[in-house]
Amino acid sequence: MTVHHLSRADARRIAVRAQLLDSSRPAELVDVVRHLTLLQIDPTAAIAPNADLVAWSRLGSSYAPAELTAALADRTLLEFRAMIRPSADLALYRAEMTEWPGSGELLSWQEYRRDWVHANDACRLDILDRLGSSGPLPSRDLPDTCTVPWKSTGWTNNRNVTQLLEFLVLRGEVAVAGRAGRDRLWDLATRVYPGDPVPPADQALRTRNERRLRALGIARARGPECPVEPVDVGEAGEPAVVEGVTGTWRVDPSQLDQPFSGRAALLSPFDRLIHDRKRTVDLFEFDYQLEMYKPAAKRRWGYFALPLLHGDRLVGKLDATADRKAGVLLIHAIHQDVPFTKTMTAAIDHEIKDLAHWLELRAR
Repeated sequence: MTVHHLSRADARRIAVRAQLLDSSRPAELVDVVRHLTLLQIDPTAAIAPNADLVAWSRLGSSYAPAELTAALADRTLLEFRAMIRPSADLALYRAEMTEWPGSGELLSWQEYRRDWVHANDACRLDILDRLGSSGPLPSRDLPDTCTVPWKSTGWTNNRNVTQLLEFLVLRGEVAVAGRAGRDRLWDLATRVYPGDPVPPADQALRTRNERRLRALGIARARGPECPVEPVDVGEAGEPAVVEGVTGTWRVDPSQLDQPFSGRAALLSPFDRLIHDRKRTVDLFEFDYQLEMYKPAAKRRWGYFALPLLHGDRLVGKLDATADRKAGVLLIHAIHQDVPFTKTMTAAIDHEIKDLAHWLELRAR
């Protein structure tokens, strides 16, 4: 197979276009999620919840968060493992659920999880019975009859019901049926997931890799372990090398030799264009870290700085906070990684004003 030779600019433009961040804005939320395959859920709302902010970056101020609420309510979209996904995609995960905690020789941590669930099988059955008779329910309304507590050095220690629910999701027995505020509502998976035919596990994995590559445009064949959503794509697409970057990539062939017209965009720190920080450095030569967990004195760019895209380059960061009580979008700083031209400044200022308009706040 031919190995495609790409410049960094070629690779960046493929990535930007694949993430629907070029000048051809999409029109419909559901179409955006189908193409991107997911919207990540994160409770941080220094500007807006991540799922809404990612949607706004593509759709602009025509997007209303009520659209996402409605799509979740009618289950066109579903929540699965802290990601919002098209309901039609759930069949691609259900084959893997039947093999939980994994196929072949299990690792020690997989055996530990399997044995812990088995030891608490009575609690598992109690939860399924309660959901069957009274669901959807928040986790606090489900019985903790575990005989073996969950042990962890982290925040999940002794959180038996929530930990068991996470494993029951992976087993395909329960699902998130909705939310009441920030609380997830749990129900039997058979009442939430569509009854679409389930492909064989190997075919489902290939399809997920292909869809991920279509959403990313260009990615590594192999990458670091990411348990919820990988950053690599296996053998999907075709091989490519990028000038000035070591190693081989996989590229979506439908993105090759396409015209590119860019625009300015403000990105969530969790946006998939920049989510793989190594790829961001390799292709965009852009240094970025989310700094909300750092002491204020050690932050370079701000608590929840938004990466700034202009054309095919990431050119800076916006340090801003939505003060809803005061009715203002506070602009603390605009950090320029490269000197802004008048055109760049005007385009980024326009996006900041559009963000404030969408939030129904005054920029200050």
